[in-house]
Amino acid sequence: MAIDRIVIDPAIRFGKPTVRGTRMTVGDVLGYLASGMSEQELLASFPQLKHEDVLACLAFAAERERRIIVDPAA
Repeated sequence: MAIDRIVIDPAIRFGKPTVRGTRMTVGDVLGYLASGMSEQELLASFPQLKHEDVLACLAFAAERERRIIVDPAA
């Protein structure tokens, strides 16, 4: 499963979700993509990342988004 590439370790980046074997957080990867950096540029800038890591970050964020509960009274 792609999400297995994402780990949460309190000793790495204050427990933020990171790509296994790196110090890159899911937020870092998504932030670069959201700012307009292409996946090819991201992978060239951070050679420790693989295409599967980018997909895992997207899958992790999508799963988190699905779990958001909206309070209709708010």
